[in-house]
Amino acid sequence: MNATAGQGTEMTDAAQIVLNTIRRPVIMISEEGFITFANADAEDFFRSSATMLARNTLSKLIPFGSPLLTLVEQVRERRAPVNEYRVDVSSPRLGIEKVVDLYVAPVPEFPGSVVVMFQERSMADKIDRQMTHRGAARSVTGLAAMLAHEIKNPLSGIRGAAQLLELSASDEDRALTRLITDETDRIVSLVDRMEVFSDERPIDRYPVNIHVVLDHVKAIAKNGFAKRIKILEDYDPSLPPVFANRDQLIQVFLNLVKNAAEAIGSDPQGEIVLSTAFRPGIRVSVPGTQDRVSLPLEFCVRDNGSGVSEDILPILFDPFITTKPNGSGLGLALVAKIVGEHGGIIECESTPRATTFRILMPAWKETQFGADEDGEGDRK
Repeated sequence: MNATAGQGTEMTDAAQIVLNTIRRPVIMISEEGFITFANADAEDFFRSSATMLARNTLSKLIPFGSPLLTLVEQVRERRAPVNEYRVDVSSPRLGIEKVVDLYVAPVPEFPGSVVVMFQERSMADKIDRQMTHRGAARSVTGLAAMLAHEIKNPLSGIRGAAQLLELSASDEDRALTRLITDETDRIVSLVDRMEVFSDERPIDRYPVNIHVVLDHVKAIAKNGFAKRIKILEDYDPSLPPVFANRDQLIQVFLNLVKNAAEAIGSDPQGEIVLSTAFRPGIRVSVPGTQDRVSLPLEFCVRDNGSGVSEDILPILFDPFITTKPNGSGLGLALVAKIVGEHGGIIECESTPRATTFRILMPAWKETQFGADEDGEGDRK
């Protein structure tokens, strides 16, 4: 039970069950400012039990000068509900970049008390950005198709002409013809990489054990580009299979782990953490339909490297965005395309010495594995 002593204890068991079922943090604040009720999601949000929350006033749990305190006072005075959007409640206790929508309402049965419901903006913003990533990937799809037809053929002619000129050129001019040949090959290689975006064939998907995929990626990394970097595992062994293509998942995580290794560089304290978790309750709408798809599987690649600069972070998954001297900027765009085609979401959170790429994906829906329609059934 999440009701605390005093007014909260007067709530019926049915009301407590209903409030605990709501997938939003909900708290009730007394006239003195103490938290007299907190549902299960509120305990997670404040990272404390309802009993511990009851010992504190709201002002001790949120940043000094937070607009939430003003809203609570306004609701008490006006005795009318108030909505407020995009309120920053970031703090060491609640986490960085903690932005929420608020619904604050009076409780007539308990004079002076108000109820506050929080809706975290992070998931909604991630979904919005994911739609942008998919749109950017589609723009590259059209560009790749155009390049394949309109550029590769003329490049073949240019390369052939340069090779013919090389036969009769002087030593000095031969260096120039070789430069033409090399640069032509480089452009063709770039176009070949972009042609991956124009592949519209349906993905061959089936149940995949994500831990087998991550172990395979780890083995490749430890025997190649991440030999001197510590790679840790934080797995939930009870996860159901992910509904995906194994080879494409390997491509996604290999790209993310390689990026993490490059961000760490030669730092002897550098480490990469691969984690998996079950996150029920996350559902997204399918564009053009009334369907809502559940994404209960969370896969993360974390590193303590240099991080991603703030100006790059919002466009990190756009094509041709790169901070590498010789990078093409197509790696993360391709990752976003693959994740999007699987019906998933990818997001990056970064601060100095702490960067996390988080992927949310659907579980396999086969009934013999005990899954319901959303893939959130028995976890075996």
